[in-house]
Amino acid sequence: NPGFLALVNHAKARVQEINITEYRKLPREGHLLIDVREDHEWAAGHAAGAIHLSKGIIERDIETRVPDPSTKMVLYCGGGYRSALVADALRQMGYRDAISLDGGWRAWNEAGLPVTKD
Repeated sequence: NPGFLALVNHAKARVQEINITEYRKLPREGHLLIDVREDHEWAAGHAAGAIHLSKGIIERDIETRVPDPSTKMVLYCGGGYRSALVADALRQMGYRDAISLDGGWRAWNEAGLPVTKD
């Protein structure tokens, strides 16, 4: 939908994004991987090592789960749209290192990175 895409593109202009190749170059330690997809998407499978804070609750719960606003967080959703919106919201809340994973869950799977179900 054009209105949604305009909102996403506006957010993407303000946030840091990395693609899956750049993500693979990050050290395994030193960042949180956060799945912002819906509960049913998480339950069907998610990136190994990720924590789940869906887009619907992350703004409410982030300060409890991640109290340090300098924490590096890589956010992913299905394809990189919702994670960009979340990264923008977190930026507005004072989180300085919220990064959106472009391509999201789709790119994660295409790259053959580890997946788990809880």
